Amino acid sequence: MDAAPTVMLRDDAALRVFDTGQGRLPVVFQHGLGGDAAQVAQNFSDSPSYRRLTVECRAQGGSGAGRGRPFSIAMFADDVLAAADAAGIDRFVAGGISMGAAIALRLASRYPDRVLGLVLVRPAWAFDAAPQNMRPYAEVAELIRDRPLDDARNAFATSVTAARFRKEAPDNLASLLGFFERDNAAVFAEVMQAIANDGPGVTQAAAAGLKVPALVIGSGIDLVHPLATARFLADAIPNAAFAEVTPKATDKDRHFAEVRASIAGFLDDRFNNQDQS
Repeated sequence: MDAAPTVMLRDDAALRVFDTGQGRLPVVFQHGLGGDAAQVAQNFSDSPSYRRLTVECRAQGGSGAGRGRPFSIAMFADDVLAAADAAGIDRFVAGGISMGAAIALRLASRYPDRVLGLVLVRPAWAFDAAPQNMRPYAEVAELIRDRPLDDARNAFATSVTAARFRKEAPDNLASLLGFFERDNAAVFAEVMQAIANDGPGVTQAAAAGLKVPALVIGSGIDLVHPLATARFLADAIPNAAFAEVTPKATDKDRHFAEVRASIAGFLDDRFNNQDQS
């Protein structure tokens, strides 16, 4: 994204907002837990047809944590909606990766008059809070909270969890180990603990009532974002399209290219000839 970010104050949290400021179709697209706008750019091809808005969530990217607690998917969704309001965006496609997908699902369910469509990339949550696949994030957070960072990292790197991930999902393991290296590791551990134990606050019945075009993208070799969760969500949302892409652990470049192509194809197919005014 070429445009420089602006800063939006929410309570006492300074949040970085990226807005391409162009394109007929507004798309609000969010990063995953611990991600940032650069992660979004890997997964979303900016185009003159779209106006993309991304908020770096509290204590992530270049955004401040603020004093508001507890951190939650609901809090982050409210921040995103406030950014859309500030940008003058009334109706938009909601999308995101992992945690961003949970934020998008919440927005679509809670604000059906605002959301034109839904894009869920590698969802980590379906409908329940604290799914088992998010437990490693809580495990990392507990170690950071309770031990010096070097000791915490070594303890996790030699844990049963890490051994399993090293064998079955090495890309996930690299992300988890990276959390120990963050400059804001202590406050981000609060975020991880809270979000890992949270959920989108959307029931399966509510998802079944969604009336917007939807795309769900999943991939294998991923213990945090199970392919089964993506398939389950695609089945739960009426007429949702489903795309399985190359796992990141197999070929990152191909993975991102396939995600970008799937999203662009969906948006062009469903919204290219529609009036969004």
